[in-house]
Amino acid sequence: MPKVAITPAAAKIVDQLREQHGPLIFHQSGGCCDGSAPMCFPEGEFYIDDDNDELLGEVHGCPYYMSKFQYEYWKHTHLTLDVTEGRGASFSAEIPLGLRFVVESRLLTEADQ
Repeated sequence: MPKVAITPAAAKIVDQLREQHGPLIFHQSGGCCDGSAPMCFPEGEFYIDDDNDELLGEVHGCPYYMSKFQYEYWKHTHLTLDVTEGRGASFSAEIPLGLRFVVESRLLTEADQ
């Protein structure tokens, strides 16, 4: 079972951003500003550190990473990437569209593992 999924609405925005920026990645950190909001970057514009970042899987063809520190809190959950109206306080690629990516989480069950 993948650790992360995507809604059709979010996939549509990923397609739009990919047309504009090329290949994309997602990173969800436990930092300030938007807290643990997922952020979308053109590939190569965000440094992924294998020692500090965990690859959770892919969403709509985009790698989805989380800081290992943050992952310790989220490792028992399944994440679904979605999009909503409103501006987040991040540098994520969707912000100029007046949108922001969000995650919905649920605890993993025995059936998931």
